[in-house]
Amino acid sequence: MGELRGTHVPVLLERCLELLAPALDRADRPTVYVDATLGLAGHAEAVLAAHPRTVLVGLDRDTEALAHARARLDRYADRTQLVHAVYDELPEVLARLGHDRVDGVLFDLGVSSLQLDAPDRGFAYAQDAPLDMRMDQSAGTTAEEVVNTYPHGELARVFRVYGEERFAGRIASAIVRERERSRLTSSARLAELVREAIPAPARRTGGHPAKRTFQALRIEVNRELAALETALPAALDALSEGGRVVVLSYHSLEDRITKQVFAGRSRSTGPVDLPVELPGTGPTLRLLSRGAELPGEAEVQANPRAASVRLRAAERIGPNGGASTTTERRAVRERPGRAVGVTDPAGAGASGGSGGVPRDTPQPATDGGGTTVQGEGR
Repeated sequence: MGELRGTHVPVLLERCLELLAPALDRADRPTVYVDATLGLAGHAEAVLAAHPRTVLVGLDRDTEALAHARARLDRYADRTQLVHAVYDELPEVLARLGHDRVDGVLFDLGVSSLQLDAPDRGFAYAQDAPLDMRMDQSAGTTAEEVVNTYPHGELARVFRVYGEERFAGRIASAIVRERERSRLTSSARLAELVREAIPAPARRTGGHPAKRTFQALRIEVNRELAALETALPAALDALSEGGRVVVLSYHSLEDRITKQVFAGRSRSTGPVDLPVELPGTGPTLRLLSRGAELPGEAEVQANPRAASVRLRAAERIGPNGGASTTTERRAVRERPGRAVGVTDPAGAGASGGSGGVPRDTPQPATDGGGTTVQGEGR
């Protein structure tokens, strides 16, 4: 396995533990916690330590990360089930392990500390490496194959949609010209091409010019958004009543998917003017925060990779847990869930909640262009 490469500080660890605790502390039975993006197991280790009757199901597509996680969690081996899988395979994994329901789920999305800090993985534009970018290096298409084989229009689409890059066409043209001369294999050369393709005035703000392109390639190579669109609804379906899911997103595309999935399940789908809720039309989720929670100053100072994180959380509610009257159902549709111990970014003050305490003033979660790629890590 070798020595661990890079450093690892779990993002928003205390807040995640606070949100998951009510779902995992059940006196009547042991509980099941799914870490859908196990990484180096920082969150998982803390959950196992805090909840002695909880069983961990840990998924990761990165075999190197799984090896480190298995060593880190060795003292909890009797309560851990670690699986080499992508999180959109969650239903199959749970069925294979015999878990009909789970009580807590964490998605810590994006690139992990191990992947970001390993120069040979090709994720970081600041270091020269082969253009790989696969989270699972045992299978799949590499970034090198993408930049050397995709036609101009498809490259531009990837950069524009997944990187929210306004100079996507210029960057795609630069790549096509380069590969006509020789195959593009170096992350440093790709970063240089991107920098040269972006007009000088646009390079002066917003951080490194290549970050959006590298983000887009990483998402394309690993099918990250497609996997999340499948995995998040599946995780919600697997939750027991009172079970909770926490999602840590690091750019607007991931957060948008999470927001839409949560919103769809936290509202009534029945006619609003009926005096009672029709069976099967009530909300199945209760939102645990008003919008996305952002890290406080102290968190960012202690762990700079938390600067771009957005946290959303929700709880599965039963058939009688939703609004039942016309007035209550109208309110559910018009009003988001209340935050649990978080300062309202809009300036409304700390929202009420069980055991919540006011948090530090939120920090901006993007670079000004709505996109963040570095600063991730689990």
